[in-house]
Amino acid sequence: MTLPVRLIIGLGNPGPEYEATRHNAGFWLADHLADDLKTSFTLEKAFSAWVAKGRYEGEAVIIAKPATFMNRSGQAAGALLRFYKLVPEQVLVLHDELDLLPGQVKLKRAGGHAGHNGLRDIQSALSSPDFWRLRIGIGHPRTLGLAQQVAAFVLNPPRREELTQIEGVIDRCRAITPALLRGEFAQATNQLHEANRV
Repeated sequence: MTLPVRLIIGLGNPGPEYEATRHNAGFWLADHLADDLKTSFTLEKAFSAWVAKGRYEGEAVIIAKPATFMNRSGQAAGALLRFYKLVPEQVLVLHDELDLLPGQVKLKRAGGHAGHNGLRDIQSALSSPDFWRLRIGIGHPRTLGLAQQVAAFVLNPPRREELTQIEGVIDRCRAITPALLRGEFAQATNQLHEANRV
């Protein structure tokens, strides 16, 4: 039996100067999911995160945005996992993905961190790579024909056409979240892949 998702962690950097940057795509999706569950974020210092508590079909769902910088995201993930007595496969991490173009998205469980500092820290804090990830494509400066270094690229806002494509992906992720909260991962994956082909 596959366990449904109970803890959703959006990745990003705190502070207004980072709000619109590509690296904060996970935060953007987390904000929408909190709206969809009719809940809002409160800073909970014990978890080093902004936390929104909602319910789906009677079950508690926690959405969190770490209040630390990206490379310390594991602090919040580990604290929340322990407090709510969850296991890694009940965790869904929302993050930006350089290896996918804007407009693309993939759902996967486990695997490496591909150099993503937020994922690396969460993997280390949970002592396991066995959590779910929604990988939101932001593209890579090389594939997008930009001369920027990766570090500068992720800390800049997407261009207008990229933003439109990323927003489309966020809507598709919102559409499959109910399936993830019911543990219907095959259905969620098929739904995402159908939309990828459109």
